[in-house]
Amino acid sequence: MAKKLVIVESPTKAKTISRFLGKDYVVEASFGHVRDLPKSKMGIDIEHDFAPQYLVPLKAKKRVKELKAIAKTADAVLFATDEDREGEAISWHLAELLGMKPESVQRIVFHEITKDAITHALENPRPIDLRLVDAQQARRILDRLVGYELSPFLWKKIYKGLSAGRVQSIAVRFVVEREREIQAFKPQEYWTIEGVFTTKDNGKLEAQLAVYEDKKLEKLGVTTEAPAKEMVEKMLAGAWTVKEIRVKEQQRSAAAPF
Repeated sequence: MAKKLVIVESPTKAKTISRFLGKDYVVEASFGHVRDLPKSKMGIDIEHDFAPQYLVPLKAKKRVKELKAIAKTADAVLFATDEDREGEAISWHLAELLGMKPESVQRIVFHEITKDAITHALENPRPIDLRLVDAQQARRILDRLVGYELSPFLWKKIYKGLSAGRVQSIAVRFVVEREREIQAFKPQEYWTIEGVFTTKDNGKLEAQLAVYEDKKLEKLGVTTEAPAKEMVEKMLAGAWTVKEIRVKEQQRSAAAPF
């Protein structure tokens, strides 16, 4: 009598789950990933939308052959790999190798290995989430692009055997670009003119000069000390009154993280 095949990642998990399922199920492990990019070359078609060129690694060939044989005799195949992007990708790769369409696959997930959780998962299968699969593929492809293009450069400049990470490498680039901006920055002197005024109730009102001789004073409008002093002397000679006080709300967002 044909049985339903449940595929998980770990053989330990397979053994535990099999205790909760009846005789109508057989639980097998994939032992992790069953397909990957080749080690001997880039394995990514950069000219054609970065299409990955997958193959079954030597260490996984025997297991894949065994799973194919078991799947042929099963009346249904259920994929119970971990519910993260790696687990979703493993289910997708398995479905591809078994000749199954992702949208017709029975994908089950559970977050605890108990009879109730597994029973609930079996009653609520879903298709493979291709968004998670694409996320895993993007991470893997970026790993390969950075690793195979940048690592040889590290071997030449630092020492052989270093591996360039997809996150750290970009972070270093950001730091370098920012440092170059800092080094290229040319400081420019500018002066601001501020006054402290006494209100009718003997309070203090601080203000910064914004308009001078009917002209708006830009941030870099006064670039040396001499004209700043001249402006202050002219203003001190006159009488001052507060013409208008405007009160308004402003929103200020925190600076973006570096």
